[in-house]
Amino acid sequence: MDYTKLNVWIQSRTLVNAVYDLSEQFPKKEMFGLSDQMRRAAVSVPSNIAEGCGRKSIKETLRFLYFSRGSLFEIETQCYLALDRKYIKEQEFKSVFESIQNCKRLLNGFINHYTKY
Repeated sequence: MDYTKLNVWIQSRTLVNAVYDLSEQFPKKEMFGLSDQMRRAAVSVPSNIAEGCGRKSIKETLRFLYFSRGSLFEIETQCYLALDRKYIKEQEFKSVFESIQNCKRLLNGFINHYTKY
């Protein structure tokens, strides 16, 4: 399977870029804190989708897709924390939040596709 053609993988890459752009405006003191954690969680979404697609069994594939889904929830929580700390504005939060929700929907659909087998 060519994971690079999957809409879920493409949209998750868009999310990574949005998280990087968002976290660039965080205070310097957060460079190795919340900013770094958000970036690592975001990068893990498309990375785990790709790794899952490279696995030989459906069980293994699903394991990595669930990792990706967990990372989406992690990013969502971290965005709430950034909003709480006033590192981002409400509108920036809403934009990234919508991207996260879109990735969740796509990923859940992809997971459902595999759980039918």
